[in-house]
Amino acid sequence: MLPIRHEPFPLESRLSRKTVAYARVSSHDQKDDLERQKQVLELYCARQGWTFEVIADLGSGMNYHKKGLKKLLEAIIEGQVGRLVITHKDRLLRFGAELVFAICEAKNVEVVILNQGEDTTFEEDLAKDVLEIITVFSARLYGSRSRKNQKLLDSVKKAVEEMQA
Repeated sequence: MLPIRHEPFPLESRLSRKTVAYARVSSHDQKDDLERQKQVLELYCARQGWTFEVIADLGSGMNYHKKGLKKLLEAIIEGQVGRLVITHKDRLLRFGAELVFAICEAKNVEVVILNQGEDTTFEEDLAKDVLEIITVFSARLYGSRSRKNQKLLDSVKKAVEEMQA
């Protein structure tokens, strides 16, 4: 497991602050993956000899109102975090992770991304992004329950299935 690290900050600026490991999955169906992520993060942090806290979230990578994400951002902004550890960049947010990384840099928070050798192609990343967007909007359309929206949702799903075939 080779981590990707952003520019490290002076050790003394991080010593008194905690390490936070953040894990996220999109749905209840992926709870096993959430447990796997937590185990990987815990093992990595323990091997480094770090005292750490794990924050786990359940929700879309496009949802900026997740309880754990809010807790993480508040702790970073308040200067309580010296290091953030995640398994993959998209586990933080599907879109906007760079903004969080910029906040980390401004607050002297080291970011460690553990890539499990699962590099994806541009096309695979694009397909994941499109599916995530469709999933979010599908949930909103299902909530509205109108016949017109249901037809629109069905046609979008059909188009995505045809793209994947």
